[in-house]
Amino acid sequence: MPTMRRSSNWATSAVLRRLYLVAGSLVLVGQLAGCVTHSQPEELFQLMPESAAHRAMQTRMFETKDETELLSASAAVLQDLGFQVEESVRDVGFLRATKERSAREHGQDISRFFVFLLSTALVLVQQPPIVIPVDLHQKIAAALVTRPVNSDATRQEVRVMFYRVVWKGDGSSGQQAIPPGQQRMEMLRDPVMYQTFFAKLSKAVFLEAFAF
Repeated sequence: MPTMRRSSNWATSAVLRRLYLVAGSLVLVGQLAGCVTHSQPEELFQLMPESAAHRAMQTRMFETKDETELLSASAAVLQDLGFQVEESVRDVGFLRATKERSAREHGQDISRFFVFLLSTALVLVQQPPIVIPVDLHQKIAAALVTRPVNSDATRQEVRVMFYRVVWKGDGSSGQQAIPPGQQRMEMLRDPVMYQTFFAKLSKAVFLEAFAF
């Protein structure tokens, strides 16, 4: 009976951690979104054909019983990557962090210039040139959860998800001005970002990270 109780507790804990990751991520998305009106946060959590590949990219296994060390090391790695930890709940192995960065891209500035240049001909029909908005600022967020994947808690799973909200500058189209501040929200799926995080985490805890 003790074995059954331990297995039951472990299963319950695993479910709670998964729920906390989803709930915490939704809260994080909501906080990032603010007054975003053109994005739907629930779209980030819809199951797509590539969801399994994304989960594999976001997840690593570590052979250790020390879940607390993994969570602490994860927080330190995120801070090393420029994030600020805003919430950490050790009881369920959860933390979230954010950082703000410029979103300017050289390619967008070039496109903006050429569209403006080519549209100068509009002045012949008494229309102003087109000025397309470009990305100016972004807030990147990370939601992370750790959990044991076996009843003996000798193997731990670490899953991290990165998101961002991007704010655009002003622009114009014809006689209509496009005000600054338009936003879009998206999940970040750059494999290098996840590989970098897990490589640093593996080095920090002196353990090999196994792919999901």
